[in-house]
Amino acid sequence: MNQETTKRYNPVAALGRSVIFPIQNMGSIAIFFFKGFLNIFTIPFRPEKIIQQVYFIGMKSIFVICLTGAFTGMVLGLQGYYTLSKFGSEGMLGAAVALSLIRELGPVLSAIMVIGRAGSAMAAEIGIMRISEQIDALDTMDINPIRFLVSPRLAASLICFPLLTAIFDSIGILGGYLTGSGLLGINSGVYFARVESSVAMEDLTGGFIKSLVFAVIVATICCFQGYYTHMRSEGFGAKGVSMSTTSAVVISSVLVLISDYILTSFLL
Repeated sequence: MNQETTKRYNPVAALGRSVIFPIQNMGSIAIFFFKGFLNIFTIPFRPEKIIQQVYFIGMKSIFVICLTGAFTGMVLGLQGYYTLSKFGSEGMLGAAVALSLIRELGPVLSAIMVIGRAGSAMAAEIGIMRISEQIDALDTMDINPIRFLVSPRLAASLICFPLLTAIFDSIGILGGYLTGSGLLGINSGVYFARVESSVAMEDLTGGFIKSLVFAVIVATICCFQGYYTHMRSEGFGAKGVSMSTTSAVVISSVLVLISDYILTSFLL
């Protein structure tokens, strides 16, 4: 009994597990992504599955994206005005709102909103299919589960994330205009002139690159967590699905923020 307890709480073994398991998980996620991505281009194509996921991930997220973008832009307008007024630069409000949204807040907040609305649903749906043995049934019928379940969601995310980011940016800039011009009295011509003069193609390109990277992260992590629900040690059945969904949301959100910092350091 003492020997088993000593082996169980061996600090060297615990240190090794803490290093090996994350590396093993990262490798598994990378292989999972490449399988899903390559199966997008496998013949025969299934465009109807991708269209269904585009509707679910993109179309059904437009309302929350517009609502979040509008209030984000309005808050930026208020905060930016009172900050710039200390330096006598109120006329630069349009540039401050536009660059903040296009470079950082648009891609990041769009991704987080999609994680909460669609990413959690992806993880839960695939997790339920796993515990109800529907994925095993696909294997039995010689249907590739990754191609059937993961690839359409990954392709739809790559299509939807840049479009949702563009909508978020546009609505946010209009929200900043409503606050700056309608509430605080900034000339509307000055506001949009500053937006036009300050935003360069590099800013737009950087924002869309971030949105594509976030699409890969969100779709891969959420599908991976749901796909391997049955291998969780915390619980099985409904509890396993709930834990997978929670892990998908938390890990995706954290990785979006980490990758945002890394991408920003390269794109600046």
